[in-house]
Amino acid sequence: MQMLKKFLYTAALVAASTSTAMAQHGLNYWFDTPATMRGQAVWYGGNPQMWKGENKPERAGDVVKNPDQEWESQSLPIGNGSIGANIMGSVPAERITLNEKTLWRGGPNTSKGARYYWDVNKQSAGVIKDIRQAFVDNDLKKAELLTRKNFNSPVPYEADAEKPFRFGSFTTAGELYIETGLSEVGMTDYRRSLSIDSALAVVSFAKDGVSYTREYFVSYPANVMAVRFKASRPGKQNLVLSYAKNPVSEGEMKAEGNDELLWNARLDNNNMQYCIRMKAVAKGGSVDNHNGKITVKGADEVVFIITADTDYKPNYNPNFDDAKAYVGVNPESTTRQWVDQAFAKGYESLFKEHYNDYASLFNRVKLNINNATANVKDMPINQRLSNYRRGQKDFYLEQLYYQFGRYLLIASSRPGNMPANLQGVWHNNVDGPWRVDYHTNINLQMNYWPACQTNLSECEQPLFDFIRTLIKPGEVTAKAYFGTRGWTTSVSANIFGFTSPLSSEDMSWNFSPFAGPWLATHMWNYYDYTRDRRFLANEAYDIIKGSADFAADYLWHRKDGVYTAAPSTSPEHGPVDEGATFAHAVVREILMDAIEASKILGRDAKERRVWEDALKHIAPYQIGRYGQLMEWSRDIDDPKDEHRHVNHLFGLHPGHTVSPVTTPELAKASRVVLEHRGDGATGWSMGWKLNQWARLHDGNHAYKLYGNLLKNGTLDNLWDTHAPFQIDGNFGGTAGVTEMLMQSHMGFIHLLPALPDAWAEGNVEGLRARGNFTVGIVWNGGKLTKATVYSGAGEPCEVRYGDQTVRFKTQKGKTYTVTSANGKLIVK
Repeated sequence: MQMLKKFLYTAALVAASTSTAMAQHGLNYWFDTPATMRGQAVWYGGNPQMWKGENKPERAGDVVKNPDQEWESQSLPIGNGSIGANIMGSVPAERITLNEKTLWRGGPNTSKGARYYWDVNKQSAGVIKDIRQAFVDNDLKKAELLTRKNFNSPVPYEADAEKPFRFGSFTTAGELYIETGLSEVGMTDYRRSLSIDSALAVVSFAKDGVSYTREYFVSYPANVMAVRFKASRPGKQNLVLSYAKNPVSEGEMKAEGNDELLWNARLDNNNMQYCIRMKAVAKGGSVDNHNGKITVKGADEVVFIITADTDYKPNYNPNFDDAKAYVGVNPESTTRQWVDQAFAKGYESLFKEHYNDYASLFNRVKLNINNATANVKDMPINQRLSNYRRGQKDFYLEQLYYQFGRYLLIASSRPGNMPANLQGVWHNNVDGPWRVDYHTNINLQMNYWPACQTNLSECEQPLFDFIRTLIKPGEVTAKAYFGTRGWTTSVSANIFGFTSPLSSEDMSWNFSPFAGPWLATHMWNYYDYTRDRRFLANEAYDIIKGSADFAADYLWHRKDGVYTAAPSTSPEHGPVDEGATFAHAVVREILMDAIEASKILGRDAKERRVWEDALKHIAPYQIGRYGQLMEWSRDIDDPKDEHRHVNHLFGLHPGHTVSPVTTPELAKASRVVLEHRGDGATGWSMGWKLNQWARLHDGNHAYKLYGNLLKNGTLDNLWDTHAPFQIDGNFGGTAGVTEMLMQSHMGFIHLLPALPDAWAEGNVEGLRARGNFTVGIVWNGGKLTKATVYSGAGEPCEVRYGDQTVRFKTQKGKTYTVTSANGKLIVK
């Protein structure tokens, strides 16, 4: 009997090793030293007493510079779009930071009620005519003053500036600790790895002749995190799981059965209910859940099943008098269901289901540069990055970072929840940088640049659902401030439909009326890639139309016949202007989208004529005295200015009204801007410049920006840093590499438009081009070998390589091969 038990245990270990092996082969990165416990519960700030009683602080320490640098640069992020977790991998006690994406403070359910939240828009539309007259009178100071005093709101952006804090912030769901009874003394072979192609984190080490392994993943189909502790010998699992709550909440830890805990709590600020449910499943040994902890003794293996939820429910038609407009879920019930269903499946089935779901998305795109996959040298990621920063070539790192961006998008943005925020879904404090919110003057948009082009269009659905939450409040904001039809939003949004500006009078960042139209362009972009007519008709069109109406109404019809966006700004940079280039570029984009959409659907011919008139008369791009594309209506650009925002190049990227193919002079002027701004900046800014250089078809300069992003804008765990950690740079980097390999924004598929000399050979599979084409490319010696084009919609196709072009009809579901010979492109 004892032999049979040993045999069965050995067989189970062999089966269990499959997932671990997957995590340590293929695309992965790893650390060879364990993290410490120094940063646990950083919100306590070394003084737990300050979080007790009625006078709790609203924030914890420096929210811009992360107080736990180890978490920020060494943790492994896992997630499923709703639940996020960071794995630290300490040996004596595993520390896991936990997030649920809808756990937000603020909103209409704070103590002062719904109207305190909603009635914040100033009635400023009447001031617009005075600002425009000030521009006519060349009284720029008056125009600036009127804008500063009338286009803010009473809502502060800082958590400690008002009580209750109504804008709110994304906040931590607490931390989990799993004490092991082990020490690092005598430990060997430590490895903490994250598999990019299986979305599995693994911690492994040896101690006293025993090999220990931990596995972690967050399943989208099951909506649970599974954590497995196992060892090479039976009976070695002696574990204690405990939970540290978010300190701006009050709740109760309840034992259920003998192997489960439920933390049921409410945030102090807005009474939002949230639940954390934790269950232990042990093979052998004993389990109990007394004193608010789960204790396991003498088990062969332990699986922890953990899930979280809040009472939040999105509302696309909120009643502005209803404090509970966004309450509609019972998290006790949902977490109960998820844990029970996961337990019934068992660990192996859970992992298989998770892997199949994740791989069905991730495996759509494969990238191999200079055969780096076959020639990779295994080393810790911090060492790999250190070598790269010293100038060592590492093509594996370059393709790993590219795919890591796709991993992060899948992990932080799946249908059924909010879109990826400033940190995706990962946060380790009560408050955080810029409230860890939805910044709409580039950051939220940048998160979704790689979605369609890297074959992850499903991951963009949360963005569209989020935009829908902004429409009704955004209509009120548009009318109050600008007297327009349609809708818009301002610089920062939350999960409660906030569309107003904030209280600051600094209009360089707080005046952002074209954030809404920029968001709406994503809906047309999705249609352009997918050619999903039902989506365009039923989900996108009314939102695009509302944005186009807002943009057309906003424009000032000057006496000289030119239409300008007055007042406007270049986000986070410079003065209030009578027609900033950024604003005009966004207006062009949304008007073009609306015109095309109305033609396709045969709708709103009368409205279309208004949009076409606005597009015809809008102020043109201007080239300044330095040969630069001007940022403002006046030629005041400073060639020594290296500001991180490059807003006036919106038409080059992400828009499509500036191109070396169609507007070579404007493209040349855009190059001057990029040369003046320089090749360094914050992480996300380098990501944007990378895309812009790619759009200029300068592969070597784009590659330089990609290298700078990795060297100077990337933390050791591959997260982008502003500083601090800000995830948009990861997504911008992935989008930029795609733009180097293929572009489709100008009405044709452009193969290898910005291939750098360093990437002499390689191949990429599964990229998506507008028109619902899927493209694979092979190149050698820096030249195209062949491309495959799969037609998903049966539409005509045009392919360009260098100066060669070929046009051909396609049949839906058929694949075509394109090669280059004798200066011509050949299609088979």
